[in-house]
Amino acid sequence: MDEIEKYVIEAIQNRNNSPVDDFEGYSPDEMQVLLYDFFNVECVVQLKKNKNKVYDSIPFLNQIKFLCKIIAENKELTLTKTGRLPVKTVAEIYNQGNLKEDAIEKGFAKLYKEEGVPTIELTRIILELSQVVKKRNNKLSITAKGKKLITNNHLLFLHIFEVFVTKFNWGYFDGYENEDIGQLGFGFSLILLDKYGSDFKSTNFYSNKYFKAFSFETENINLLTNNKRAYPLRTFDRFLEYFGLVKMTNKSHGETSMIKTTGLFKQLIHVRPHNKM
Repeated sequence: MDEIEKYVIEAIQNRNNSPVDDFEGYSPDEMQVLLYDFFNVECVVQLKKNKNKVYDSIPFLNQIKFLCKIIAENKELTLTKTGRLPVKTVAEIYNQGNLKEDAIEKGFAKLYKEEGVPTIELTRIILELSQVVKKRNNKLSITAKGKKLITNNHLLFLHIFEVFVTKFNWGYFDGYENEDIGQLGFGFSLILLDKYGSDFKSTNFYSNKYFKAFSFETENINLLTNNKRAYPLRTFDRFLEYFGLVKMTNKSHGETSMIKTTGLFKQLIHVRPHNKM
């Protein structure tokens, strides 16, 4: 290797390992792992192991476990002709109070079919994607893998979290055109919340930093507006709040909601500084 080639390689390595302001002081190499290999031990964001009572504070995990309990107690659960949960099961799950729907709570919609309760539809979808349950002859039953996972809160949480962020399409319920927004770089949102989330801040604050780090350039004003609406809806309302990691106020105003981290966030999420292993 000649001196010029060596110099070029060193320059590239230095650039890739240098902090970038738009990345909140993390390097391109660190962001590469964060984006495409989040569950690697080298990722700057790590999910921490906790005692059982900590996992009992995660609304979505509790809802997952409750549906598993129903299936396990009955050995199998027969779905409707369209592959949905029975109305009785929907009511049982919702009345546990883990996740509420604003439209139902405010009387704009009635608790009835799974199709009318997105959080319960999501629960079934994630369970099927996770292979904790299997569907055969339009019936759900717990798999051998599922039986092992549901006895270990930490492993179940890690698995459900991974399925949620890597296998489920976050745009499924909203219809916004760009399906990558929010889900791409979800780990960066955790970095932002770890750094700024101790006090209430507008979701616009986080949106601006997210779109500064990740370019979704478009000259279409309507698409740009939709992008800015999609990010807080998918990231905060339908991900982090479901996992109990953030508290939101003024939710009816969408992107202008106020948000802060909960105590659970620090218990479950660890963010390392730049260049620290």
